[in-house]
Amino acid sequence: MAKIFETPLYPYRRSPDQDAATPVRHPVVVVGAGPVGLVCAIDLARQGVPVVVLDENDKVSFGSRAICFAKRPLEILDRLGCGEPMVEKGVIWNVGKVFFGSRRVYEFNLLPEAGHRRPAFINLQQYYFEKFLVDRVRALAAEDRPIEIRGNNKVTAVEQDGDGVVLSLETPEGPYSIRADWLIACDGANSPIRAMMGLDFIGRVFEDNFLIADVVMEAEFPTERWFWFDPPFNRGQSALLHKQPDGVWRIDLQLGWNIDKEREKQPENVIPRLKAMLGEDAKFTLEWVSIYTFQCRRMQRFRHGRVLFAGDSAHQVSPFGARGANSGLQDADNLVWKLKLVMDDRAPDNLLDSYDTERINGADENILNSSRSTDFITPKSEMSRIFRDAVLDLSEHFAFARPLVNSGRLSVPCTYDGSPLNGPDTQGLPPRTRPGSPAVDAPVKGGWLLDRLGDRFRLLTIDADAPGVIENGGVVAERLALSAADDPTGALKERYLGDEGMAVYLLRPDQHVAARWTAFDRTKVEAALAKATGR
Repeated sequence: MAKIFETPLYPYRRSPDQDAATPVRHPVVVVGAGPVGLVCAIDLARQGVPVVVLDENDKVSFGSRAICFAKRPLEILDRLGCGEPMVEKGVIWNVGKVFFGSRRVYEFNLLPEAGHRRPAFINLQQYYFEKFLVDRVRALAAEDRPIEIRGNNKVTAVEQDGDGVVLSLETPEGPYSIRADWLIACDGANSPIRAMMGLDFIGRVFEDNFLIADVVMEAEFPTERWFWFDPPFNRGQSALLHKQPDGVWRIDLQLGWNIDKEREKQPENVIPRLKAMLGEDAKFTLEWVSIYTFQCRRMQRFRHGRVLFAGDSAHQVSPFGARGANSGLQDADNLVWKLKLVMDDRAPDNLLDSYDTERINGADENILNSSRSTDFITPKSEMSRIFRDAVLDLSEHFAFARPLVNSGRLSVPCTYDGSPLNGPDTQGLPPRTRPGSPAVDAPVKGGWLLDRLGDRFRLLTIDADAPGVIENGGVVAERLALSAADDPTGALKERYLGDEGMAVYLLRPDQHVAARWTAFDRTKVEAALAKATGR
C-alpha cells in the first residue's frame, strides 16, 4: 500500500479561472499547502471568507519534518475542528531527559499541573498532520464552505498594486493568472514569493550540521524526549531521540561543519552511525534521511502591503525546541481574525500592522531562545565548552544548575506584552493571564474553558455582573458568565482570579487576553474593545 506522502491528495484539476479572458479575482489566496497555509485557509473558510490555496506539489510533505506539536497549537487546532485526530494518532509526552555521556543528569516535566485538556506535546509526522488538514478542507468544502486547493499550480510571478495582487501561475496545461485582494505567503523557508518581491532574511546561520533519520524499529525506549551531550556513540557531539507513531523513531545526530552532505546522507554512512547508537544487533529500516543547518533568521517585516508572510517563509529557527511549526500556527491564529475584520470593514487597515508587531515579537522570542540553545549545544569556544560541561556535571546533583541546562528550550506560546492592542490591567489578578497572554485552559462545569470561549470576542466574567453583549463600532463581545459553582477543581480561580473576589476579562478571537478588571465598567470595556480592534 502506498504511503501517505506518495499519494496525490490534491491532484491537478483544470479550473474555470484558466479559461477566463481576464484574471479572476479572489478575496484571499494562500500560497503553500503546508501546515501554516492550510490552517490559514481553514480558519478563513470557517468564517465564510472565500480562499484558494495554491501549491506547486500535489502531495503532503515527504519525511516526518516537523514532529513536535505543543499544547497551544493543539488548542488552536481544536478551535478549527482538527485537533482530535492529531491527538488520537500522535504520541503524547510531557517528560524529557538529558544525558551527559552515558549519565542521566537532568529530567523535566513540561506540564506538571493538572487541569488541562491537552498535553504539553504530541509527536506526529508532518505528513499525517497535513493529511488531517486536507481532510478538514474537504469536509468544509462538502459543507459548501468557500475553500479550494489547487495542486500543481506553481506561482511564477507576483505583482502588487494598491488594489490587490496579481499572480502568474504555471500548470501542466499551461500558464494563467489570477488576482487576489490579499495574498498570504506560506511557501516555506526558501519562499519563492519572498524572492520574487526582492525580500530577504536577517539573522544568523550557525556553522554546524545535523543528520535527521526516521527509523522504523521496535524499541523499548519510553515515550519521552531524550537528549545526549557528548554521548559515547557520537563523541564530542550531541544526539536526540523521539518516538513517533507507527514504530517510527526520530534520531538527530550532530555531525559538525565541514562535511559532505550528500555523502553523509547515504545509507552506507547513516547505518553505521545508527548502529553505534542502537547496538550492532538492532533491527531497523530507514524511512527518511535529511541534513539541516541551524538558522535563526526572519524577515524585517511580515506585512508588505497586501502580501502577508507567515510560518517558515517569514522566519526560521533551529529545530531544537520545536519552535518552527508551532510558531507558524500561532502566526495563522494571530493573522486570520484581523484580516477578517479588515475585510468586513469593521476594523481599519492598520489592524494588520499589529500582526507584524506581535508576530515579530514572537519570532524574536523564538530566535533568542533558539540561538541560546544552539550556543549551549554547540559551544563556539573552549571556554564555552568548559562552562557547559560544568553545568551538566553540576545538574546531576544540584538543583540550582538545572535551569541552566539548555538542550532546546521547548516551545511555549508568546505573550504579547506591550502590544498596541492591549488594554488596561488590574493589579492583584494572576500574572499568567495578563493582557497579551493566551488564555489558560481550565476544567469548568460541562467541559473546558477554551471550548466555551470559542473564536470570537468574549467578555469573560467570573462572579461579576455584566450585560450579555458589548458592542463598539460593529464589533461585538459576547459574555461568558462563570461563577465559583462552575469551577470544580479550583483551577479557574487560581488562573484567573487569584486572591480577588471577581474578575472581568476581554478576550480576542485568538483567545489572547485584551484587557481585564475586577469589576465591569461599560465605558472601559468599550474603550478596550476599540483598542483591541485597532480603533
